[in-house]
Amino acid sequence: MKPTHKHLIMSQLETTLGRLSCLRGMQRPAKGWLRAVREALGMSGRQFAQRLGVSPPWVSTLERKELTGGVTIKTMRQAAEAMDCVFVYALLPRTTLLATLRKRAEMLARKRMVNVSHTMLLEGQQLSELEQTKALASEVEALLRDMPKELWDNHDGT
Repeated sequence: MKPTHKHLIMSQLETTLGRLSCLRGMQRPAKGWLRAVREALGMSGRQFAQRLGVSPPWVSTLERKELTGGVTIKTMRQAAEAMDCVFVYALLPRTTLLATLRKRAEMLARKRMVNVSHTMLLEGQQLSELEQTKALASEVEALLRDMPKELWDNHDGT
């Protein structure tokens, strides 16, 4: 995929994720979403089981599995539908996609510069601190512009 397409996709996704950012700090209810909503609706476990087409003991199992992370997305969607809800699934970056990319680009640029700096030092051509800062910034911008696949290779185990 061309870098321009990658940037367009990222921009569009950033807009969508921005609308969801208020959810980043939201905590799951202590008893889980399924049980919390079911109880708020005044629906018994037996009634919920009937709506789901399962046995009543399965509701308890389902609610426990939600708490342990052992429930599938498909099952959560079906359970939500049984309570006239919509199941929402999303990945929310801790910061922004661009900030995450910039961090990776800086890491790769620093790694590249260490290799180059060592060679230049051996040849007596090392850059001043200001020149190094400018070179690093330039390399980061080039990486962000080109978005090479190498950006996500493991560099120093990260």
